[in-house]
Amino acid sequence: MAQLQIIVHNIRSAENVGSILRTADSLGVSGVWLTGYSPGIDHPKVKKTALGAEKSMAIMSETDVTKVIDGLKKKGCKIIGLELDPKAEPLASYKTKSNDKIALLLGNEVDGIASYLRELCDDLVFIEQKGVKESMNVSVATGIATYELMLKLND
Repeated sequence: MAQLQIIVHNIRSAENVGSILRTADSLGVSGVWLTGYSPGIDHPKVKKTALGAEKSMAIMSETDVTKVIDGLKKKGCKIIGLELDPKAEPLASYKTKSNDKIALLLGNEVDGIASYLRELCDDLVFIEQKGVKESMNVSVATGIATYELMLKLND
């Protein structure tokens, strides 16, 4: 069975974390890892934005993101970084199989995914954009990427 997890690494905004949790729950994500300095589920703004999603899904916390990535890889999980990077391929054309296990790695709102973590990713993807801004809010980008990946995994 296909499964998607999300690694929320060094997201500073509690509202973004709560929004990611709410979206992950609604789209059937199997688990969310809160790593680095991302606010935890006890943070009042995470709770307010998540609207109970923090109670209805598997949420794990671990400061060391490399430990999480290594553990997921040992369980056969492919790590996909969501990042604007020359090596990244468009999410829309990204290929995956319905039996794949995937963890979507997210990075900081300003700095993105650190280069040493990009190197640990099996693949990098980006969302093609049409406007003048070269990025979007991390929780919005997560919703788009999660939806697209879940469609591909359940195809």
